[in-house]
Amino acid sequence: MRQISGNKLLVKALKEEGVDTLFGYPGACTIDISDELYKQSDIRVILPRHEQALVHEADAYARTTGKVGVCLVTSGPGATNLVTGLATANYDSVPLVCFTGQVARHLIGNDAFQEVDIVGITRSITKYGVTVRNREDLGRIIKEAFYIARTGKPGPVLIDLPKDVMSELGSPEYPADVNIRGYKPNTSVHIGQLKKAIKMLNKAERPLFLAGGGVNIAHANDIFTEVAEKTNIPVITTVMGRGAIPTNHPLYIGNLGMHGAYAANMAVSECDLLFSIGTRFNDRITGKLHAFAPKAQIVHIDIDTAAISRNIHVDIPIVADAKEAVLKMQEYVEPCDTGEWLKVIDSWQEEHPLTMKKHAQMGPRDIIDELNRQFDEAIVVTDVGQHQMFAAQYVEITAKKKIIMSGGLGTMGYGFPGAIGAKLGNPDTPVIAISGDGGMQMNIQEFATAVLEELPMVLCVFNNTYLGMVRQWQKLFYGKRYGMTNLRSGALFRRTEGQEMPEYTPDFVKLAESYGAKGIRVTKKEEIAAAFEEAKKNTKVPTLIEFIIDPEEMVYPMIQPGGTLEEMIMDC
Repeated sequence: MRQISGNKLLVKALKEEGVDTLFGYPGACTIDISDELYKQSDIRVILPRHEQALVHEADAYARTTGKVGVCLVTSGPGATNLVTGLATANYDSVPLVCFTGQVARHLIGNDAFQEVDIVGITRSITKYGVTVRNREDLGRIIKEAFYIARTGKPGPVLIDLPKDVMSELGSPEYPADVNIRGYKPNTSVHIGQLKKAIKMLNKAERPLFLAGGGVNIAHANDIFTEVAEKTNIPVITTVMGRGAIPTNHPLYIGNLGMHGAYAANMAVSECDLLFSIGTRFNDRITGKLHAFAPKAQIVHIDIDTAAISRNIHVDIPIVADAKEAVLKMQEYVEPCDTGEWLKVIDSWQEEHPLTMKKHAQMGPRDIIDELNRQFDEAIVVTDVGQHQMFAAQYVEITAKKKIIMSGGLGTMGYGFPGAIGAKLGNPDTPVIAISGDGGMQMNIQEFATAVLEELPMVLCVFNNTYLGMVRQWQKLFYGKRYGMTNLRSGALFRRTEGQEMPEYTPDFVKLAESYGAKGIRVTKKEEIAAAFEEAKKNTKVPTLIEFIIDPEEMVYPMIQPGGTLEEMIMDC
């Protein structure tokens, strides 16, 4: 049998795994892999302008297509630039397989040029990481990497490829099956536990469904909505779970947590059964642990055994894939008498509806309302900050409109590259990025990628000239001491003791145009609709719309860090 190099086997393996898009940036330790990719045409190779953007693009591609995102970077700084994106994907359970170049085996550990122990560096933020030490193990390791990334609780896997291993000749065979001793992910549902939980559900007077990101990851949205309708039980979501049920559904109350809806947070505090699916109960939704759902028994369905009872003690744990669990629930659940409970929730919604004060000046709600009017179908990708919470509160999510963001890690700079990855994976679906002026600049070099790939996205920049979310904390809890958040601050500001500031930099419109994209600036409500209409006409390049926002706009409700769900600041 003719032997082939490890580089050729890698490309063959990618094809066998059905990879159609690879996000890569070259270097000395991966140049031979780049050469093999150059010789084929089945796999589209995307060349971003920074490795951090590259991994975010692969991440969003995976989130929006259901495929495994694939990255290829060189050793040393190329590999370390993946770290933030790997942590982002790890927190949000995104299946990635990232290949990093590595120096030849005899140089490992000798401080060679562009050598780092990337497996050691990323051990705590990947699902699995390994350096390939022997050519004969390469095929098996790649096969296992894809299997580990996509099964169980999905996550990123890192494969480190020494240059000499990849140049060595060996078998051309790529395994057809995987058998990893010690890794047997469970997807089936313990029917006994599930029946106990449903029995509790039927007895409860104030039951409440809590849907987390696991429902969206498992693509269980439609079935979950049917279960909610069959039982007539109200639903709240985490920010990452938004869209588990359409946001315009009568049973949907809203997000809970730090910036959750008043009715959603009150429902958690007053329910007698909290039936949660696919959430890890992090601090942004629980507040003080001892005061979370104080009157409720808690059922927790999660695919990750380690997530159950880690933060919140639960009464009935069920380790299972969210979709498999909800499918079984659909068989057994019955209508529940929730009429009085729903009336109580309605009264909370009427008392404190999720809304923003109307101002003569343009605000975030005006922009998002127009987005909702103009786009029935879309993928909305947010960056991180105030704009993200506004989007999580007010963007309508339906079967044809989804929202993705960096939830667990809260990674500024995710929005723009995330939108690129989403558009590459979904070319026929409108893609809208919502960013702040701070986050937009963290990966703004990706205009080159978006323009050269001819991606007609709409990039909304909410420009309030500040790092808005940190500024909000400073306004509420730090005596309005706006340290390190004013993006116009600099030498002139210091020299004049804050009395003078330069014009905002950059000029986003000119910057977009310098890359060959389109730029529009909006300063008035009356200009919003026309800006979106104009953006939709651009079918070959992205359009940036800069919305000038008052820095005093705040995200409400808000719970002070360390507070309870009932201690909501409604306005200020």
